[in-house]
Amino acid sequence: MPAWKDGKLGLPVKEAVKLFPELNNYIDERGRLDFSNREARILYNRAIAKALFGLEIEYHPRGLVTTPVSRYLFLKTFLRGGERVLEIGTGHTAMMALMAEKLFKCDVTATELDGEFFEYARKNIEQNGGKVRLIKSNGGVIKGVIPEGERFDVIFSAPPYYERPTRGVLTEREGVGGGEHGEAFSVRLIEEALEYLKPRGKVALFLPDKKPLINAITKKGEELGYSVRDVRFKAGTRWRHSLILSV
Repeated sequence: MPAWKDGKLGLPVKEAVKLFPELNNYIDERGRLDFSNREARILYNRAIAKALFGLEIEYHPRGLVTTPVSRYLFLKTFLRGGERVLEIGTGHTAMMALMAEKLFKCDVTATELDGEFFEYARKNIEQNGGKVRLIKSNGGVIKGVIPEGERFDVIFSAPPYYERPTRGVLTEREGVGGGEHGEAFSVRLIEEALEYLKPRGKVALFLPDKKPLINAITKKGEELGYSVRDVRFKAGTRWRHSLILSV
């Protein structure tokens, strides 16, 4: 299991500075990092990705600053190693796709809709020596994007989950899931996934601590015949959910 030398899954700021000295520009007199600064967050998370997971990650200037530890903890809830997996919306970092391949030895296919994010994802995969099969989606989720007849052990995603655009947080494509509680994208994903899962396959969704959203997806999943399990975990100061739907 990746960990810093104290046994905890994290990285002290002073160690991050050794990897990216530029972080000194964002540290106050008490040695605290200014996490309100986007560049500081990017550099710190790049340091974590490198020190804990052996990944060299470049972030898009306008993309979500994904945190490596939360993504790893999410993958740990459903991957056992060696599965054939599909990630829907790998984003500009391709971080989870690379973790699934490098840390869990999975055969990984990943999709991305945004053209600029796709290019960043491709570069991140290349510079980490990844063999992830990256597919440019066309606005579809799974159908029309993944060839018919392909089957996966796991289909996973950190789906958009806001009801409407959020100012200054995410791009609309990253953030807006639609529906009453932001569940519409996830519902479409679990509907389409049924035709692409192997027997005893599963879908896993990385979600915030937002009960109406989770309840709406759970209800639809059970209607579709999934067995649903909600794994709540803490990443830093925030609670996150791995909603696992098994056929």
